[in-house]
Amino acid sequence: QVQVKESGGGLVQPGGSLRLSCTVSGSIHSISGMGWYRQTPEHQRELVATVSNDGRSTNYGDAVKGRFTISKDSAKNTVFLQMNSLKPEDTAVYYCNVDRISYYNGAGFVRDDDLWGRGTQVTVSS
Repeated sequence: QVQVKESGGGLVQPGGSLRLSCTVSGSIHSISGMGWYRQTPEHQRELVATVSNDGRSTNYGDAVKGRFTISKDSAKNTVFLQMNSLKPEDTAVYYCNVDRISYYNGAGFVRDDDLWGRGTQVTVSS
């Protein structure tokens, strides 16, 4: 089995910064792209940022371009989201996504798509 776990959320003032982390644990064989999405009660889940398996290709949602940076430590199966110049409208639950993963489940290797963590709350408020 694998687990996707986010950390680093919290309360920050407007203009401040936070760094989110997401680690995938388990008997992992390979992971493809990973990313961050966010959701509020008023809006559907939206793209924040994605990063390719080799870390060379990134994609950002329009609302965060120029303020957020996604990066990946493939050796540790971890993806980061550096969030700067935070605004109240960035307040949301941030979810980590794994596009595709191959892992050993005790009986053999299996492949799974579109795994999600449980999310971490980010609140931007004065």
